[in-house]
Amino acid sequence: MPEPGQDGTVSSQQTAATADQNHVAASTAASTVREAPDHPAGGRVVVVGGGPGGYEAALVARRLGAHVTVVERSGLGGSAVLTDVVPSKTLIATAEWMTIADRAPELGIRLDALADGDAVAGDAPAAAVLRHRIDVPAVNARVKALVSAQSADIRGRLEREGVDVVTGTGRLVDAEHVAVTEADGRERVLDADVVLVATGATPRVLPDARPDGERILTWTQMYNLTELPQRLIVVGSGVTGAEFAGAYTSLGADVVLVSSRDRVLPGEDADAAELIERIFRQRGMTVMSRSRASAARRTADGVVVTLEDGRTVEGSHVLFAVGSVPTTRDLGLEEAGVRLTPSGHVEVDKVSRTNVRGVYAAGDCTGVLPLASVAATQGRIAMSHALGDAVRPLSLRGISANIFTAPEIATVGLSETRLQQMDAHYRTSMLPLSRNPRAKMLGVRDGFIKIFAHSGTGTVLGAVVVGPRASESIFPLTLAVTHRLTADEVAEASTVYPSMSGTIGEVARMLHQRSED
Repeated sequence: MPEPGQDGTVSSQQTAATADQNHVAASTAASTVREAPDHPAGGRVVVVGGGPGGYEAALVARRLGAHVTVVERSGLGGSAVLTDVVPSKTLIATAEWMTIADRAPELGIRLDALADGDAVAGDAPAAAVLRHRIDVPAVNARVKALVSAQSADIRGRLEREGVDVVTGTGRLVDAEHVAVTEADGRERVLDADVVLVATGATPRVLPDARPDGERILTWTQMYNLTELPQRLIVVGSGVTGAEFAGAYTSLGADVVLVSSRDRVLPGEDADAAELIERIFRQRGMTVMSRSRASAARRTADGVVVTLEDGRTVEGSHVLFAVGSVPTTRDLGLEEAGVRLTPSGHVEVDKVSRTNVRGVYAAGDCTGVLPLASVAATQGRIAMSHALGDAVRPLSLRGISANIFTAPEIATVGLSETRLQQMDAHYRTSMLPLSRNPRAKMLGVRDGFIKIFAHSGTGTVLGAVVVGPRASESIFPLTLAVTHRLTADEVAEASTVYPSMSGTIGEVARMLHQRSED
C-alpha cells in the first residue's frame, strides 16, 4: 500500500533549527504568523502530511467544526498519489493491455495490421507484435498527468471544505505548536489543540546501492525513464517488486527478479504466490530465488548487481524494492515526548493516539499496515476521537488488500498461515477460474477463488481471489468477513450467470455442512 516520503516531512538539510530556537520562534511575534481563530468552535487541528491519512482526517475535522491546517511540502495526496499507488497502478494498467492482447489470437483476433506491414504468424503472441510499439515517454507523461490531476482534485476538495493548505515543511515544537517553514522560506508557528502526524515512509536504500535516478532506481524514480529498459533487474520480490517486475515483463522488457526467499510474494497465500511465479516464468521472466543483493554499481552502459554469495547480475537498469522506512526523523517527535518503536515508527493505539495527549498519527509512519485505505481509516478515526465524535477503534479484520500483478491477488480476513498458527478450526474450499463460463469466454485460464470458514459455525474467516480485477471481486467476501456472514449466507445470494462472481457463490456452496437433527 503506499511509499514514500512526500507527506510534509522535514529533511535534515531543511531542519537546522534546534528545539530552543523553535520555542523562541513560538514566543516571538515578529516571526510568528497566527491565522487561525483564537477559539474556533471545534478547536484547532494541524495535520502534518497531506497523504490519505492526512487529507481524510482534515475533511472529518472540518465536518466536526474544527479550524484545520494541512502542512504538505510536496503535493497533496502524499506518496500514495505522487509516487506510489496512483502512478504504479497507472503504469500497470498500461501493461495490462499487453497481457490482454496476448489472448487475442485464441479469441479469433488477428493483430497483423499492428505490425506495420511486417509478416506475423497467425498464432504469434500479440505481445510479440506490439512490444516494439511501447512509447515509454508517452506512458510516463500520462502517469505524471494523472498524478497531477489527482493531487489537484484533492487540493480543490480541501479548499472547498474550508481547509487551509500550507506548502512547506512542518515539525512539532511541542504538543500544542507546529513550526512550519514555507516554500518561500518564511517561518510560522501554528497553534494546535490537536496534531496529526501523517508523514508516510520512504524507500529503503542499501548502503552499497545508492540510487542515482538514472540506472540505479527506487520505485519513486521509475517514471523518469525515457526508454524501456533492455534488461531490468528488480531486487525484492514483495508486493512492490512483483508488481513492477510483472508490469515491465508485459511491456516487453527482459526482467530478472532477485528474491531472497524461496518464492516470490513470501508473505502471501502460498497457492497464489506459486501461481504468480509460474506465470512470471512462463512469460520469460528470470526469477532468482534464495538470492540476496548486497550492492550495485554503474558500468559504462548499465549496472552490475552483486549478490551476497559473490555472484553478479548485469543489466541496463536496477530497481530496488526492498521495503521502506518511516519518515519520522527531524519532525520533533522525540523532543515533544512522542514514543517511537525500535524501527522508528510512531507508536499508536487503535484510535491513533500517541502517548502524548493531543498528538495522533496515521498511515505508514505508524507501521500498522502499509495500505492507503488503512491510513485513511486511521486519520478519520483520529479526528473523530480527538474531537469527541462517536468512533470505533481500528479493526484489521475486514481490511482487503490487492496485489496488482497479472492476474491480481486480492485477500481479506485471516490467511491460511495465520489460521494454522492460531490452531483454528476451519475448512477450505477452492475452485479454479478456468471452470467458470465467463472466464472461458474471456480467454482467462489462470486464477482461483478460495474461502476459509469456521468448521463449526460456518462463519467466513478469510478469502483469496486470484484473477482479472480481483480487486473488484473481493468486495462481497469483504462484506462477509466484516459482518461475520456464514458461507451459507454468501451462497444464498444470487449471482449473475455467466459472471466471474458466480464462482464465489459456488465455492461458498462447497462449504455447506448438512445440519444434524
